[in-house]
Amino acid sequence: MKKILLLISASLAFATNTNDIKKIYYKSYNYEKMQDYKDAIKVLIPLYNKYPKGYTLNLRLAYLFYLNKNYKNAIKHYKTASLYYPSSIEAKLGLIKTYYALSDFNNILKIGNELLRVDYYNFYGNYYEILGLIGIKDYKTALSITNKMLSLYPTNVLYLTKLAKLYNLTNQKDKAKTTFENILILDPNNVKAKEFLNK
Repeated sequence: MKKILLLISASLAFATNTNDIKKIYYKSYNYEKMQDYKDAIKVLIPLYNKYPKGYTLNLRLAYLFYLNKNYKNAIKHYKTASLYYPSSIEAKLGLIKTYYALSDFNNILKIGNELLRVDYYNFYGNYYEILGLIGIKDYKTALSITNKMLSLYPTNVLYLTKLAKLYNLTNQKDKAKTTFENILILDPNNVKAKEFLNK
């Protein structure tokens, strides 16, 4: 916790005290809650101009730019955060999500591979890796990773849905049907399962 506070205060050292920092972030969070992402970003810009390499600040800006669908700036800030903390999983996950919004499957897989070298069983890292593999039509590898994660999370609806989708994509319709039926036991209102089964 002490290290996190040092990270925040080091990147915002020009603010006179912790209360100033809190107020700036508080304003940003309030704008975010109102879905006013432009102003949520705007209140942070004076801090960024003073300390453009701050990890926490770049991570926050990246996320806000992502929410505002300004993906180029989101990528820039996630990469800056990653430079400051190369092993940061949160920055890599942010990058992957941004690349997914752009349907940039090659970069999803590049960053995903970096992340999984650090954390092989990372829940969302593996999930986005599967999405990237589906995007480049490497269903065999996507199926392998899905099964790997389902060995750890056998009833996880997110991964079960991907399994059913992959069965469908690889013309294993009976397995897809059975998997979607099982999903409805766990999640009776699952839209994707209902759509598939009502075809």
